[in-house]
Amino acid sequence: MLGKADGLRLLDLSADGFWNSFFAILVAAPALIVGWVGVSDELSLQGPALVGRFGIILRLAMIDIGAWVVPLAAFALVASRAGVGDRFVHYVVASNWASAIIAWLMLPAALIRMLLPTAQDLITLVSLLLFGLSMVLSWRMTNAVIGKGTAVGSAVFAAMFVVSLIVLLSLQALFGIYVPQ
Repeated sequence: MLGKADGLRLLDLSADGFWNSFFAILVAAPALIVGWVGVSDELSLQGPALVGRFGIILRLAMIDIGAWVVPLAAFALVASRAGVGDRFVHYVVASNWASAIIAWLMLPAALIRMLLPTAQDLITLVSLLLFGLSMVLSWRMTNAVIGKGTAVGSAVFAAMFVVSLIVLLSLQALFGIYVPQ
């Protein structure tokens, strides 16, 4: 995430390492759960709802895990045609572990949301700053992992960001989760 390709040597890029990298979801789970609990109080549900707070948290979990995994599956379908098929495993492994780090990086905003729910300006500021930092770190990781120059790395980053956003918004609509304006 510091933009150094040397970090790839520390990752297991074998077939087992590829599948094991999805355990990063479990590593991220405690930080994600704090976020889901904090957000669940602010959401309005529409359509057929699972009853209560647990239902909201379950929906948020399905949305976040879908937004984590579905873009990687989409990338699998286009990586070869985009000329980065040889870097697919590298990207998935690094991206999974980076996503776990980012989940923990975003924890302060989730804690502020839970502990100081009326401090909307502070929550927004901290969330935006941490989101910006996560985007910079993700962009650097993508460029280092793809290893085909800044233009190709930036294109992969942008495409993955757009696909992730589309999946996130689609899953929110599918599960009836609407964030208040």
